[in-house]
Amino acid sequence: MWALVESDSITKLINNPKSMVIGDVQYPAKIFQLWSESELNAIGIYEVTTNSSNFKDEKWYINTNESYAFADDTVTRSWGTATPKAHADTLWTAQDETDGKGTEGEVATRGLKYNLIRDLKITVANILSETDWYITRNTEKSTAIPSAISTHRDAVRTKQAEMETAITNASNTPALETLYKYVNIGTEENPVHERPLGELPTLES
Repeated sequence: MWALVESDSITKLINNPKSMVIGDVQYPAKIFQLWSESELNAIGIYEVTTNSSNFKDEKWYINTNESYAFADDTVTRSWGTATPKAHADTLWTAQDETDGKGTEGEVATRGLKYNLIRDLKITVANILSETDWYITRNTEKSTAIPSAISTHRDAVRTKQAEMETAITNASNTPALETLYKYVNIGTEENPVHERPLGELPTLES
């Protein structure tokens, strides 16, 4: 991406090379490939550099709109300070009820914790569904459920409870993000990536 700078102000963003009229001169699109940086700068075209230090994972944060600035012969694309998404449910207030928006104390919007636990329950249901046929066969035919299957199903439910507790106990959005962030607990030569939340057990084949 490039920007056209005129009188020290960005007047146009250029996503792809194209022919342009700058001043009274028509320039072909190929100048973006053939000209040097200094040659482009001389006619007011600058390649955009990106400063993503404020840009956060959109699963956990609401980012500001991107902005562009020209200073010290550089065009920079950046973002403002991101806002953490609500980690807990937001409830309707007394004023909201007065304004006819909702009933005080009831859920207005769901927070991250609710959504994460909901997704976890769906994942667990899908995992257990893979071995549900053993339960159905036992019910219909009295065929014994293999001990490995029972152990696996119990382990999944136990881990689910641990994960739900960890999510519920997270004090804020950064704490939730940390639960899901993989870190290397091994070495650089033999990396082992794990996350504090852990993983649901898999059935050994």
